[in-house]
Amino acid sequence: MGDVRPVRSLREWLDRLASDGRLGIARPGIGLRHEAAAIANRMDGRRATLFPQPGGHPGVVVSGLVSSRSWMAEAFGVTEDRLIAHYQRSAAEPLPWRERETGPAQEVVHCEGIDVLELFPVPTMNEHDSGPYISAGLMISRDPESGVQNVAILRCQVSGPDRIGVLVLPRHTDNFFRKAEASGTGLEVALVIGVDPACLLASQAIVPLGRDELEIAGALSGAPLDVLKCVSNDVRVPAEAEIVIEGRLLPTVREPEGPFGEFPQYYGERADRHVMQVDAVTHRTNPIFHMIVGGGLEHLLLGAIPREATILATLQRSFPGVEDVHLSLGGVGRYHLYVKLRKTQDGEGKNVLLGAFAAHYDIKHAVVVDTDVDIHDPQEVEWAVATRFQADRDLVIIHNAQSSKLDPSTDKGVGAKMGLDATIPLAAPEMKFKRIRVPGEAEVDLNAVISSGVAWREVHGA
Repeated sequence: MGDVRPVRSLREWLDRLASDGRLGIARPGIGLRHEAAAIANRMDGRRATLFPQPGGHPGVVVSGLVSSRSWMAEAFGVTEDRLIAHYQRSAAEPLPWRERETGPAQEVVHCEGIDVLELFPVPTMNEHDSGPYISAGLMISRDPESGVQNVAILRCQVSGPDRIGVLVLPRHTDNFFRKAEASGTGLEVALVIGVDPACLLASQAIVPLGRDELEIAGALSGAPLDVLKCVSNDVRVPAEAEIVIEGRLLPTVREPEGPFGEFPQYYGERADRHVMQVDAVTHRTNPIFHMIVGGGLEHLLLGAIPREATILATLQRSFPGVEDVHLSLGGVGRYHLYVKLRKTQDGEGKNVLLGAFAAHYDIKHAVVVDTDVDIHDPQEVEWAVATRFQADRDLVIIHNAQSSKLDPSTDKGVGAKMGLDATIPLAAPEMKFKRIRVPGEAEVDLNAVISSGVAWREVHGA
């Protein structure tokens, strides 16, 4: 890995990606309806993509900023094998943010005649999405009683010049909104677009109510995050952000939102949702609009890594033999969990499975394996299941459990859990499960022993 200094703004991260060919520049004028998203998906996991003047709009769209675990680790100045531990420590030891009077996020201010689609190039991504969506915006809200903030990425449909439909899930933002709605007022919020990788990943932290994820972002990047007070309300936002849309979630108002392509790679349904009334917009000069394409690697990894950190900490409190966990991309970064266990007691694998299901309701299928199995390699996990698992002995099934409402196979979010204990019985004879190995294989220098461009007939003498 080259430069391992933490980055603290989107522009600094783009410079890093561009320095070694990880940022592709599209030709000007790529369409905002499906075309930009199609190109971003083709580049997914290989290079980030920047779209100048998309759809004839004078702005810029960027996508694929954190579509690799190694990129995320690099952005925080750590190695990939330390990413989860670094995230755990940052969530446990946040750094209070530092308020400034001025900053780049408020270089330009709009308080009247606001039209979000005129100001910014908001794309329409998947085929049946109901319209342009802000998919990478941090919704920052403020507890109307305590003033403590919460940060989340919520899907936001631009449904009018100054009106945004928002899917608010029954979590912390909803808790704040219910307090505001009960008093007959709207909930002050800010929708922040174009932030550094630390702010993006911190927004997905699974922490108790009352913890400000912007403080976790500071810990991830190794310094307190600079913030600004919004111009129309009391919400604090990252000072280095590209775009800030300020407003209120309106009390008692619900309007149609959706469908929208979600992380399971199906559509979230259309329904009456919360509505944000835009009161002001601030942004950098020539702002950059960040797009996360629904169901892409950026979407999946932003959800997977914080969950892994939380699930690992939860399991290790009860099972010190748990060494690592991994949410696979084949399980959309949410539903399939692999656990590496140094087993000391028979039956422990099944207890770990039960603990995993309790750690997060999204987990649908879990597999526990021994420490010789690479849980980041799906083929290794499948091999362990194929050779160490018997369904009549090692299978755990739980009926009618809380599950993800975005899993279309559930009954309104109620479904089954399946756990597979693919660990070796402690009493098994040593050679029964001994993995085959050719001595010296890992140490061979192939460049020193294999020639290329040599005709086999010359060597054979034929």
